[in-house]
Amino acid sequence: AAAAMEAREPLRELRGALRAVLARVREGEPGEGREPFELPRFWDALDQTFKVTSQEATKLSLAFSRPPLTSAEDCRKLNEDVQNAILAVATVYYWLPKGQGTTLRKMVRDATTEVVEGMIQLTEAILSAPLESLSQEQLISTGGVWEACEQVSNLPRDNQAAVASALAACLGVVKDALEEMEHALVEGQDPYSDIMEDEELGFRGNRDTYWSEADRKLLSSCMGLMKASKACLKKVLGVVKAYGKADSPEQIAQLDDLADIANDISPSVDELALSMYPPMNQLAVRLNAAKLASVLKKVLEITKTSHVCPPSEEGWVQFLTGAVDHNMNKIKNFTQGQL
Repeated sequence: AAAAMEAREPLRELRGALRAVLARVREGEPGEGREPFELPRFWDALDQTFKVTSQEATKLSLAFSRPPLTSAEDCRKLNEDVQNAILAVATVYYWLPKGQGTTLRKMVRDATTEVVEGMIQLTEAILSAPLESLSQEQLISTGGVWEACEQVSNLPRDNQAAVASALAACLGVVKDALEEMEHALVEGQDPYSDIMEDEELGFRGNRDTYWSEADRKLLSSCMGLMKASKACLKKVLGVVKAYGKADSPEQIAQLDDLADIANDISPSVDELALSMYPPMNQLAVRLNAAKLASVLKKVLEITKTSHVCPPSEEGWVQFLTGAVDHNMNKIKNFTQGQL
């Protein structure tokens, strides 16, 4: 029992040290290094530190998976190796300057955070199980660290790739919301349309479950706005892939601006979609539509003034701007009486 106590102490210390690193990664500011920053060197170093961390997780897990009990000396050594591996991961993450792009940096930070969190979880799984057995929890946690460490190979390698991947994720969410709404419109036909006024039901039964004629008019313009959102993200993603560059600070910053504003599209689409379900409050729909329309116009504006939009692409920017205005004007006209 004394030996088990002694083995657990370094593990508790390790957990404390890892938690401190996690807090630093979450809040920390990048180091603007004195030497010139080289992206390829950074990726080699990050790959390497993630690989070492994966190996240390395996060693730590094996040491506590079978008798005999690891000696206090070996425990300290393991503890130190894991700590060094995680510190190396955090240190390399810190090398990445903001100037390389905030979108890229956030993705690298999320990947780094996952590795540190995974290691904390593994330490906790070992602490909470009998020391000389391999618990299901410990197996899952070890696999979790491996997976988090493998993520490094899927990370975008510069801000152009990072912004393209962020836009693709937004597009996926908007596509889903649009499909869901199209499905609801088919399902949500007025269930009482074939029943004349019924004394028992009151007039036309439950108003809450279907859309009125006026609602449906408004809905088609809202769907127009949602379709414009999808088209907008699809087009912007296309030009970012075709023309986006991350060679100059200006290009990197323009891409970040695009990603930041495009990030507001999917929550705005979701809010509009939620307000479209019956019983519909037309004023809420109008306000949510106006918010989405203004986000879309901003995205189009930022695209047009950035390096990803050569003159050959200006046609669709103009077309989509017109489509947003057209649908928004119809929504305003349908809801005039609500104001």
